[in-house]
Amino acid sequence: MTVLTPGAAEPGTRTLRPALTELRLTACASHVGVTLPVEPLTILTGRSGSGRSSALRAYRALARLAAGAPLARAFPDPAGWVPEHMGPDGSGRRGFRVGCTVDGPAGPVRLDLAVQVEPELRVAGERLTGADGTELFVTALRDPTRSTVQAAWYTAGAAVVTRAPFPDDRLGTAVVPLRVAGRTPGQRRVLAAAEQVVVALRSVFVCDPDPERMRATGPPPAGTERDTGRLLPDCGNLAAVLRRTRTECAQRHARLVAAVRAGCPGPVVDLRAEGPPDGTERAVLDRGDGRLTPVQRLGDGELRYLALALVLLTGPGVLDVDPATEIPSAYQCLTVLADDLDRSLDDRQVRELAALAAAMCERGHVRLVGSARGAAQLRAGVPGDPLTVVDLDR
Repeated sequence: MTVLTPGAAEPGTRTLRPALTELRLTACASHVGVTLPVEPLTILTGRSGSGRSSALRAYRALARLAAGAPLARAFPDPAGWVPEHMGPDGSGRRGFRVGCTVDGPAGPVRLDLAVQVEPELRVAGERLTGADGTELFVTALRDPTRSTVQAAWYTAGAAVVTRAPFPDDRLGTAVVPLRVAGRTPGQRRVLAAAEQVVVALRSVFVCDPDPERMRATGPPPAGTERDTGRLLPDCGNLAAVLRRTRTECAQRHARLVAAVRAGCPGPVVDLRAEGPPDGTERAVLDRGDGRLTPVQRLGDGELRYLALALVLLTGPGVLDVDPATEIPSAYQCLTVLADDLDRSLDDRQVRELAALAAAMCERGHVRLVGSARGAAQLRAGVPGDPLTVVDLDR
């Protein structure tokens, strides 16, 4: 196990699958000048108020922006992101700064974003920097009366850069593939860097299992988001997804059953969905000898453990995520964000979940970035160095 303090990021290993390797909270919520290393299995720890949840929310906001969401959707409470001590500048403007580094085929690429909150929410500036320090794409708010920012990107052709207006309520990096032609080596380098960042950020699943939602019975209403056949962040449509995963991949389902057996008391020979005569649909634990335990009878810890294990053993095709469809899945890596990972779990469940996460992250198809109140039981479940603990109290 590796224990790191903010700012102690180490160089990542080059991979074909773009992955976020550090999150920078330059001036964001309660964080100022903080750089958080992000490894395949990373857990943020710290006391209440240390900023664990806000760090994960910042990651989630960047993911939403990379998927094309406007600022207002990525930051629904923008005033809460401005550090309390930060007063307005000479023009009455207040805002915050956040960024990340994404490693991949194009090398480590830095994305830095400045957001103006007052007097109105808009992008104040953005910078995409290549591995050698070249500024590949830059935007700046030049004219406050216009709803655009001035963008410039590296060309290395007859002109060193190309300039054009970009929307002031979107992440420019996500717009680059639609605006840059890729005619020169410089433009192709800009495209490669932007696409690497977008691919890494879009493949994110925010997992926060809600035991009450999971205890609800009956099929999801037709035509609603709960009728997509993909697992939702609250895992409230667990039964419908189990019906699908049990038939699609017997090997992974067997691993899920083994994980549930290790983390839930009593015998478990299977986990499945069934439809009783009254027409409802429910998930059940098969205890053997014909005994079935509906998940509605399980405790909050058992339900959260079950849901988190299912998430780690599935992928973008089963989870409600929006990956870059134009990029083959072999070149993408799913990242699971899980705040309060150990909430309601007992020590054994935390150890088993950590062991499962380490095994799945080691295969390279999934990454887990979460937060927990403490790391002792997580360490007990993951011998060696697969687990990186970032202590925000240090």
